[in-house]
Amino acid sequence: MIRDLQQLLLGIYDLDLAEDVRDYLITDRNWLGLDSDDSREFCGEQLFVEERDGELGLALFLDPAVVGRLAPLQLSAGFSSGSTADLLLALEGVSHFNYVAWNAARDKAVTLLELELQAEIDKFVTAGSLPGADSEAARRRLLDQLFDAPGFDPALAPAARDRYADANRLAARYCRSLSCRYPAGRPRAGMLRELRQFYRWPQPAKLSHIQMAATG
Repeated sequence: MIRDLQQLLLGIYDLDLAEDVRDYLITDRNWLGLDSDDSREFCGEQLFVEERDGELGLALFLDPAVVGRLAPLQLSAGFSSGSTADLLLALEGVSHFNYVAWNAARDKAVTLLELELQAEIDKFVTAGSLPGADSEAARRRLLDQLFDAPGFDPALAPAARDRYADANRLAARYCRSLSCRYPAGRPRAGMLRELRQFYRWPQPAKLSHIQMAATG
């Protein structure tokens, strides 16, 4: 399932990425060597990045219980009430991995806000491409589920909480704009072209486009 999610995102954004996310996947918390201060803000998904001697090291942690529950599932079945939370959590991690790895291969730096913004958009785009989400009603439910009254871990540091809130707010504006401009059930070529261009833009261009798209 983890590889299927990666392949789906690579196809949506037309990305050339040789790295298989499974080769960087960690499910053992003990291996990470987190101290008590680290663990207070640690959740079921986290991308670890280390730069040393001009090389970038990556590791994606996913909660082993989440990985276990996803293992027997197939993306072709779409999202169900019992798997949605797990799929969205795994999708966020895979999105982070793809975005950092793809940009690093092109010597492009990314901001934490970009990373979280792209992950929020990826959730909407990916979930909307699965069976059962090809109607306007289903898309509205998806938008409400992802962006209405988001909750944040109270243990988050203020700066991190503000970043997550900004990413959710910006993604909500953009995804609602996409939903209006590219109605469900119609050819997706135009939406894919826009998403692929958006993915490759730097942060200032993305924020400017969201502002224009949301007010246009």
